[in-house]
Amino acid sequence: MKKTKKVVVLLSAGLDSTVNAYEAIKHHHEVVLALTFNYGQRAAMKEIEHSAKIARHLGVPHQVVELPWFKDFNRSSLLVETQEVPTGSAVEIDNLQKSEETAKSVWVPNRNGIFLNIAAAYAEALGADAVIPGFNAEEAATFPDNSREFLEQATKALRYSTSNHVTVGCYTAHLNKPAIVRLGQGLKIPWELIWPCYFSGEKWCGQCESCLRSKRAFASASIDVKHLFKEP
Repeated sequence: MKKTKKVVVLLSAGLDSTVNAYEAIKHHHEVVLALTFNYGQRAAMKEIEHSAKIARHLGVPHQVVELPWFKDFNRSSLLVETQEVPTGSAVEIDNLQKSEETAKSVWVPNRNGIFLNIAAAYAEALGADAVIPGFNAEEAATFPDNSREFLEQATKALRYSTSNHVTVGCYTAHLNKPAIVRLGQGLKIPWELIWPCYFSGEKWCGQCESCLRSKRAFASASIDVKHLFKEP
């Protein structure tokens, strides 16, 4: 009998990480832990709340990792309240040059690098074979730490820093957001469980870059989630 693969999932409750969590279950992996990071981001409260709901729905253990020291060195608008997060007309998701500009505002230095290393430490301690983050090809164009190249290099580095050679894998790194939504629809994900927004409002704001990409992705798949967005 084939050995069941044990994995640690990085779960922010966003579209990508949620689909990856469900895909891991579909592939009959044993999710030994779903990790959510609180690094002082504006959406932390909602990400933690919704990640906990997703973990319960999947029946997997969930843990929140507190990283308050992120605010010691960050100037990202996702963390610093005096910085304005680009929204609405300031965001042009089909304009690469504009997206590169807005990416600078929300960029969090080495965020995914730090997250993967922490997750790998948990994976080694729990006897897990791999960590699974939620990345996508669409945002990799402006966020290189979403790219398949980054995943490959992270795996190479972990060969040296984990005794069981933890690997990094992602089911959506080669997909754009519309394709990820279609994949999630096939997995029968209850979309009200996810939280793709940069803010912690009552509903998804519908104006930040993450919401705008999600809105377009759902529309392309003819999935009506208008009730989940804040009224314009």
